[in-house]
Amino acid sequence: MKHRYFLILLLLSSYARAQVLGGRQTFAFLDLPPSPQITALGGMTVSQQGKDLSLGLMNPALLRPSMHTQLQVGYSGYVGGVKYSNFAFAYHVPSIATTFATSIQYTGYGEMTHTDAAGNILGSFRPVDFYWQVSASRQYLEKWQYGISIKYIRSRYLDFRATGIGTDVGIAFRDTASGWQAGLLAKNMGTQFTRYTAGEREGLPFDLQAGVSKRLKHVPLQLSATLHHIYQFDIRYADPASEENIVIENGDTIRRNGGTMDNVFRHFVLAAQFEIGRYVEVTAGYNHLRRRELALDNAGGLSGFSFGLGVIVQKIQLRYARSWYQRAIAFNHVGLSIPLNQWTGFGKFGDRIGWKPDEAYTL
Repeated sequence: MKHRYFLILLLLSSYARAQVLGGRQTFAFLDLPPSPQITALGGMTVSQQGKDLSLGLMNPALLRPSMHTQLQVGYSGYVGGVKYSNFAFAYHVPSIATTFATSIQYTGYGEMTHTDAAGNILGSFRPVDFYWQVSASRQYLEKWQYGISIKYIRSRYLDFRATGIGTDVGIAFRDTASGWQAGLLAKNMGTQFTRYTAGEREGLPFDLQAGVSKRLKHVPLQLSATLHHIYQFDIRYADPASEENIVIENGDTIRRNGGTMDNVFRHFVLAAQFEIGRYVEVTAGYNHLRRRELALDNAGGLSGFSFGLGVIVQKIQLRYARSWYQRAIAFNHVGLSIPLNQWTGFGKFGDRIGWKPDEAYTL
């Protein structure tokens, strides 16, 4: 019984063989960070623990009773004129010792011109992507937590439509005495229900992630390291037009030789979060894969880096983040979180003292 959830994770992670990395996957918008907190942390985290609801949207095992009645709204002006929004809400049910959350993310690509094969303008259309997620988390023993998320996915580009279902399964470990935290997540396991066109079903952007975080004892600083795509060693993109020593397998281009250490670090996302006084958080992240794949030659700038600022006062959290893809290309992300039971008494579980930064790690 006590090993059931670990066994489930191992069995589900074997499903990675049916998933893909790169251009042969669909619903890539599932990987967009749902909040400024996640954007600032480098785009992903599975171990950092606090009272920000978006941590539980990334890894359902990070959902906590302290997130009870938290309402969160996020908005991002993404690159290329793309805009997306996320709405989330959490609720803890003491009678079954379970914390639930639901979220909706909507991505709009603006108005596009509809033409035929000859270039004749037929009108315009607005492509959109959408998913609805429901999550649940429970505690196991004193230091363990496990959770699951289920996503209904829908995409529409003019007459081309697709739907699907995805599942995230995660576990998390926390030792409050030492400040160590760890997490493991199998993400975006699932399939398409309907496809854009007739043919083979495309795989979801599956990922298997693991991470650790450390809250320093005498400094208000938390450090995190997240590994992604740990089921596949070589995740480097190789351009057949400019690179040597590559082959093409099943539609993917793979570099065979050189750059072992570079390839290892492409699996890492590093982050640090520092508290300034009681009400301000400053966050910085670094995504090595993003920098190596998107930075311009001899003009890397801040590619792969991200920064965030959080103002945490009683009854409200305000956050802003900026993430650089290339030297002159970055996107901004803003968000607001409100614990409704602190304002209106909605949801009687929990007191009405408001959120305090020093409580974030003593959940």
